[in-house]
Amino acid sequence: MFTGIITDLGTIVSAEQRGDLRMVIRCGYDMATVDLGASIACSGCCLTVVDKGADWFAVDASAETVSKTAQGAWSEGATLNLERALKLGDELGGHIVTGHVDGVGEVTAITPEGDSHRVTIRIASDLAPYLAEKGSVTVDGVSLTVNAVEDAADGSATFGLNIIPHTWAVTAFRDLKVGQAVNIEIDVLARYLARMKQRLG
Repeated sequence: MFTGIITDLGTIVSAEQRGDLRMVIRCGYDMATVDLGASIACSGCCLTVVDKGADWFAVDASAETVSKTAQGAWSEGATLNLERALKLGDELGGHIVTGHVDGVGEVTAITPEGDSHRVTIRIASDLAPYLAEKGSVTVDGVSLTVNAVEDAADGSATFGLNIIPHTWAVTAFRDLKVGQAVNIEIDVLARYLARMKQRLG
């Protein structure tokens, strides 16, 4: 489990297809405190540490993981939002995040608003019902509050986010571009409520 509060930025220094995609990620973590087999959320995707060095760790991403996450996210040179797994007793600063990507959105607009940035993201019809104004969403591993949701005739939707200067500066959002694909995880509570509604008719 995670909170969606980014604690480091990582850079993919190598990405090698060997059955699964083996990636080596340079980071600022004290890797002496990270065990092999530990989970680290990489831009919202929970991955397992399979090897490590003083300032890097390696993970394997399956073909299923690559196919269900943002295209281009796993390329050499890419910057990743990193978060180590939540420990019992840690402060829950964001919201409960599982590290399981539900779908991919597309950034449609980035507009400066004062010192912040308004970011608008389009999502497909299968994710649209799970987003609500003032609800939580995880974008590339970052816990955020939905400011507005606008439904489209085809069932898809766009939603707006306000990214404050601190979040913009300490995450990979600072390199965000219009047209970019981003990993989306819906609020786990919304997922369960939808399932209960389905079962109860």
